[in-house]
Amino acid sequence: MSDRKLTIIASKGTLDWAYPPFILASTAAAVGYQVTMFFTFYGLQLLRKDLDLKVSPLGNPGMPMPMNMNKWFPVLGTAIPGMETVMTQMMKKTIKSKGVASIEELRSLCLEAEVKMIGCQMTIDLFDFRRDDFIDNIEIGGAATWMENAGDSTVNLFI
Repeated sequence: MSDRKLTIIASKGTLDWAYPPFILASTAAAVGYQVTMFFTFYGLQLLRKDLDLKVSPLGNPGMPMPMNMNKWFPVLGTAIPGMETVMTQMMKKTIKSKGVASIEELRSLCLEAEVKMIGCQMTIDLFDFRRDDFIDNIEIGGAATWMENAGDSTVNLFI
């Protein structure tokens, strides 16, 4: 087993923020890192059995908009009811058309590569989740569990 270790804290639960931790984790595992992912607060959504991830264009000025909308469509317009649904569908269509793996596929790749995934116990308690809301093959633990892994890790990332 490699002495190179990566820990990632995933704290965001939207479709666009789900990709970085899973891509980094699966890539690191593929090149021989021992990888631990800690899912806390909204990032805990990424471990749910039933993913219903969305993209929020509101307050996301770096998000490329179709038809160059970011040049002519007012930021306030992204708050119009239904825009989140429209932008989420457009993002999912783009992801599929470019052949990018889904979050479910990336998550499965990580589990197959023996990436350790830890759901934050405090967040589960805070939001009244149940263990059976989440996928199998994950651990449940607190910040101390993450610290045990991060303390001897060669790379630690907060996403």
